[in-house]
Amino acid sequence: MTKYVDPTRDQFRAMAEAPESGPIWMLNMIRLRKNAKYEDKREASGAEAYAAYARESEPFFKGVGGRIVWSATPELMLIGPDDERWDMVFAAEYPSSEAFVNMVKNPGYQAIVFHRQAAFKTSRRIRMKPGVAGKVFS
Repeated sequence: MTKYVDPTRDQFRAMAEAPESGPIWMLNMIRLRKNAKYEDKREASGAEAYAAYARESEPFFKGVGGRIVWSATPELMLIGPDDERWDMVFAAEYPSSEAFVNMVKNPGYQAIVFHRQAAFKTSRRIRMKPGVAGKVFS
């Protein structure tokens, strides 16, 4: 499985320059490391490192108007690569792309993101435009 933890410069630039269209959802698919990989060699599990990230990033997330709109625990890969497994999947809503970019650029947030980097084996994050629930496949 290819490792993806942080966006490339081009991906982040595309996000920052995307036209505003109101609220966005960020689909997060996360695979944690068994043992966190901290640069300072501290010992923690991937789950413990992610818990530290979640706890310390919450004020920045909520401060820009972020909220979790749904979350789930993956159970079975029905269609897709057998080696692509996820520990958690959730959608985070932001009032705008600008709100997300402002959070990520905040020096306080940047100071704690190392927990996320230590925790993740790989991840996917997909920007989405919220749709209307209840419609059938559209």
